[in-house]
Amino acid sequence: MPGWEPFIDRLLRAEKCEVYLTGSSARMLSKEIGTQMRGRALSWEIFPFSFREFLDYKKIGIESALSTKKRLLLQKAFQEYWESGGFPEVAGLNRNLRIMIHQEYLHAILFRDLVERHDIAHPKALTDLAHWLVDNTASLYSINNLTGYLKSFGHKAPKSSVSDYLQWFEDAYFLFTVRLFDPSLSRSNANPKKVYCIDHSMVSSISSGILVNSGHLLENIVFTALRRLYTEIYYYRTKTGKEVDFIVPMRGRSRILVQVCESMIEPQTRKRELTSISEAMAENGVKTGIIVTRKEEEKIETTSGIIDVVPI
Repeated sequence: MPGWEPFIDRLLRAEKCEVYLTGSSARMLSKEIGTQMRGRALSWEIFPFSFREFLDYKKIGIESALSTKKRLLLQKAFQEYWESGGFPEVAGLNRNLRIMIHQEYLHAILFRDLVERHDIAHPKALTDLAHWLVDNTASLYSINNLTGYLKSFGHKAPKSSVSDYLQWFEDAYFLFTVRLFDPSLSRSNANPKKVYCIDHSMVSSISSGILVNSGHLLENIVFTALRRLYTEIYYYRTKTGKEVDFIVPMRGRSRILVQVCESMIEPQTRKRELTSISEAMAENGVKTGIIVTRKEEEKIETTSGIIDVVPI
């Protein structure tokens, strides 16, 4: 409804009341809301179901002490969450219907949230870019390689347009960019960035299936779990060039370091993951680090501090 802001503004001034407004990102980006609401409103983001919310939907309670039976029940529920993802509409549906709905979501995001809103002249370039990014979930990209990729398809999209598309994907709560953690903003922006999707199952439904692996989907779940809580999330590179998947800077508190690894059974993998997070802990003065795995659980003491290996 055009012009709703002055009406709500008058209501807030004239009546003793609180007003709750809900809407999709297609209509209600906080930066697009009229100036009458600025400084007078708080915004909350609503995401697809987290695993905990999925358990609520399934009416499965969680106690602090889990019995073997309850643990098996949770593992079975997680397998279902792994396949169906967090969108409430697809929960409990068969695979084919779920894929169709996810693809319909993608179409709505691209054409309603982006093409129509920003009057994009070449929607095919936007669609090809979206598919490349989904195929490369949890991987590094640069504006240069994205521009080159679109050029190979015959799209004349300059770097500035590609940057705009990426920002608009984020505004639409579809794809998120994670930058390198660096005190220098220019260095952080100049380095390759990582991309994640709003929902891991949506990735499976709309990707070509060539590049996305289960390790990347696991990393995507960890990203969305962090993103529900924190808006500032980065990846970290140690002085020796080793990479840690996520670092969250906390105001007045220790930074959070999280590494994602499907399994640490392989000795070489174990050594690599532990070395990366230990170096990052030492460089950031952090005494605890987290490695998220598919099923493994242990506490590891290192010279840098304690590393908690936790199942997803």
